[in-house]
Amino acid sequence: MILVKAYQNLVSNPLDDVVTEVRRQLDHLDLRVSGGEIAITAGSRGISNIDVVTKTVGDWLREHGARPFIVPCMGSHNGATADGQRSMVESLGMTEDAMGMEIRSSMDVVKLGTVTSGDVFMDKHCYGSTGVVVINRVKLHTCFAGPVQSGLMKMMVVGMGKIESARTFHNTPTPRMQDMIMEMGRVILDSGKILAGVAILEDGYDQTAEIHALRPEEIPLREPGLLDRHRAYFPRLPVDDLNVLVVAAIGKTYSGTGMDTNVIGYRGVKGFEDLDRPRINIIAALTLAGESKGNAIGVGLADFITRDLREAIDEEKTFVNVFTTGDMERAKIPATLPNDEELVRRIEERYGGRRWMFIQNTLHLGTVYATQDLREELAAHPLCEVCSEPVELTFENGRHRLEFTGRDRGPRGRHGPQRTRP
Repeated sequence: MILVKAYQNLVSNPLDDVVTEVRRQLDHLDLRVSGGEIAITAGSRGISNIDVVTKTVGDWLREHGARPFIVPCMGSHNGATADGQRSMVESLGMTEDAMGMEIRSSMDVVKLGTVTSGDVFMDKHCYGSTGVVVINRVKLHTCFAGPVQSGLMKMMVVGMGKIESARTFHNTPTPRMQDMIMEMGRVILDSGKILAGVAILEDGYDQTAEIHALRPEEIPLREPGLLDRHRAYFPRLPVDDLNVLVVAAIGKTYSGTGMDTNVIGYRGVKGFEDLDRPRINIIAALTLAGESKGNAIGVGLADFITRDLREAIDEEKTFVNVFTTGDMERAKIPATLPNDEELVRRIEERYGGRRWMFIQNTLHLGTVYATQDLREELAAHPLCEVCSEPVELTFENGRHRLEFTGRDRGPRGRHGPQRTRP
């Protein structure tokens, strides 16, 4: 198979100094920090500079008289065990030694109240603290659409509430999730435990683009605007109609559903499918990222996988996470072929060799490969640069040899929102 290589000139808007910006944002809040213990949330995603942001928040709190500590807050992820969630935080570079803070991990929770779909909980360490600084990236959610999706409110509702609140949230019919995240979030804010929120926006190359520190009462009011800013950064596939999409790696480090449903145009939720593009006939996934610790949620979004990916799946971790959401389509094991080479051969044999695209994962879309019939479409795309030399798809020991390196960022600030100072 002969391919063309293309670079997407995505929005590149990296902060020059993440530490300085975090401190400036926190200073602007003029918080009254007591000498008590302050919890800092830590999630399961591979967010750029999350270790730097977390450590800087901890340093700032300590300098203002507090005693900060880290709490893993990730719902049902990594087996829904205290040790598993601590391990996940450490794998993201947030060890006690690196952060200079204790990690307190538990699945025990305190009930705060009740909403229409069930009870609302908070991690016991967060509840027992003087206050909580909530840190998360703001982005589109993989399950539902609405003015508030994945961000600070979700971290409070699902992350801090562990598996118990995750069940309450996912008991909600998908069309009502946008309302439930606000209903549950208000219960948490009314507890008085939230000291501040630190929202992170990333550009099209997964670089830290913006930091926004918010007072508790500002979180539900300002998060919709931050989500709008995120949309200006969000990377997408350059072609809307594909016969075959091959994803080199899936995993929770890239998306809560292994593959970002907003990129592939398919949610995998029975009776609810609100995405209309891109339109992809067949999706194949080749590997599971090691950072996912065996959690292969979203594997069922693919039609074909390799034996390597299948053997990397921790069925218990995957089951717990998917079962909590209730969307069991995402846990189904697709047709499995021995390796990349055989997978490509068999798909081409059945579905033809036109309108294929290969990507690294759904988070990093700066470099793509496509079959030659898509050359003109890619060349006409305003964000694409197509390399003149064709690339032969070759394999070594059954594994593809495509290189997705070579373009870290596009023109700085291209189509990105103007940063504003608070």
